[in-house]
Amino acid sequence: MARQPLDRSAAAGVSMVLAGSMTANVASYLLAWLASRWLGPAGYGEFASLLAAQLVLAVPALALQTVVAREAVRGKSADTLRSLGYRCAAIVAVLAVALAPALAWLLDTGLVAAFSALVTAPMLVLLATEQGLLQGHGRFGVLSAVLAGAGVMKVLPAVAVLALGGAAAAALVASAAGTAVLVAVVRILDRNAPVSENATLRIGVVSVLAASQVQLALIALSSLDLLIVRVVLSEYDAGVYALGAVATKAAFWLPQAVGVVLYPKMANPAQSAQAVRTALAVLVGIGAVLVLGAALAGPLVPILVGDAYAAVAPMLWAFALHGAVLAVLQCALLSAIASERTRVAVLAWIGLAVEAVVMLLWATTPGQLIGTAVVVASVTAAAVSVAAVRSADRASTS
Repeated sequence: MARQPLDRSAAAGVSMVLAGSMTANVASYLLAWLASRWLGPAGYGEFASLLAAQLVLAVPALALQTVVAREAVRGKSADTLRSLGYRCAAIVAVLAVALAPALAWLLDTGLVAAFSALVTAPMLVLLATEQGLLQGHGRFGVLSAVLAGAGVMKVLPAVAVLALGGAAAAALVASAAGTAVLVAVVRILDRNAPVSENATLRIGVVSVLAASQVQLALIALSSLDLLIVRVVLSEYDAGVYALGAVATKAAFWLPQAVGVVLYPKMANPAQSAQAVRTALAVLVGIGAVLVLGAALAGPLVPILVGDAYAAVAPMLWAFALHGAVLAVLQCALLSAIASERTRVAVLAWIGLAVEAVVMLLWATTPGQLIGTAVVVASVTAAAVSVAAVRSADRASTS
């Protein structure tokens, strides 16, 4: 795959979005670091699993942003797209209430803790609507500020609660409240959305569902290990694994600016093929750097978070590799949503099924668990990437 350079406008957009996403990620890593120290391995294992479950229920938010951005490029009005966001948020809120008891049983946590984790999901859906509008209209500077604000407002209230001796449930409630405040502020301040001639056209929830199943496959692959870890490993090993997964999250989320900025081009048949190749090549390069950095940083783990987590040090590079591969998979799946060819997600669903079976039947140590995750994610990412490039090539010649 030949490397395609980013043009100046794309590079500028990536830089702005990267700054915002890095701020959000630094805030998240601060929360992970402090929570790991204040809650201990057992408590942090529960906290990390609840956050992973929260991310799964927030899949409609990720899908909604891509649909809103795509439809904004096509000329749909902000009011129409916000109406879609409200409907999706209402559906997610109902699901959060309905699924909380099952989550509490699955993760062996209290009902209050489970509900506290899921209550953030509707807020994330509303925030995704605003982010999609900014992305679709190419307002990457403002989008960068919103991304940064989302990380800060989600993390700081939780850190404050933990610092005062609060448990995981209280911290998650505080996080949801902070996100709600940011949604209100962004909605009030964003009065510059372009007016469209297509203001009367209604966008159905079905469009979001089609994109959601693609995003769900990705998020499930990125979160499955943290859900299974509490089933197959001891509380201590689960906590150790959860800390290593912070490196996975870093390698996964840090390069997301590439896909965010190039996504509108992926939706344009004339530019799709080059945009997909460029994004994949850039992500592979970034991933290689992050894996090397994790390998060099491994010995610092006991110094930063304590000797209780020393076992994760030699495996840190594998966690980073897992995240880097997932970032490539995310880009390939984004191109499928942009071109409305979402059937390629079946490959990701197959990978998810294989990973679940192998982890449940074979993995008994943190090393075996992350090894399984890396192998399955790598094979899946390669297959989906090839399919995405071929699809973009066909679209550009049709």
